[in-house]
Amino acid sequence: MGRIVAVCTSPKKGMRKRNVGEGLLVEEHGLQGDAHTGSWHRQVSLLAMESIRKMRDQGLDVGPGDFAENLTTEGIDLVCLPVGTRLKIGPECLAEVTQIGKECHHRCAIYYQAGDCVMPREGIFVRVIKGGPVKVGHGIEVVENDAGR
Repeated sequence: MGRIVAVCTSPKKGMRKRNVGEGLLVEEHGLQGDAHTGSWHRQVSLLAMESIRKMRDQGLDVGPGDFAENLTTEGIDLVCLPVGTRLKIGPECLAEVTQIGKECHHRCAIYYQAGDCVMPREGIFVRVIKGGPVKVGHGIEVVENDAGR
């Protein structure tokens, strides 16, 4: 099982997010108070601390939220999860992986601020099936994937 190391929001799209420590995942909407919420397939973004460390190893001064992810995780291999995988987040939340990585048509503000962006390669997106509180220290684990259905 992995764990949540940051819960991040931003008031506008295309900018770094700030770790607010805790939040509320809203069913079929996303992380309350974040600019990326809505009724679409990319309601919440996740990036592994392991991916952020790769960027640090290249000399970048980056941390949780700098790649515009909502949830920074540790101890769970996000990029290996197939679309359709269900994740239990914290004590109540259930989310489903809807997309691995994303296509960046133009270098975004994150790229220019951080010098690179791992989100297109290693970030994942989920939709919230069952909402509830999420905070730093909560667990995150796979509860079902396409192979198990």
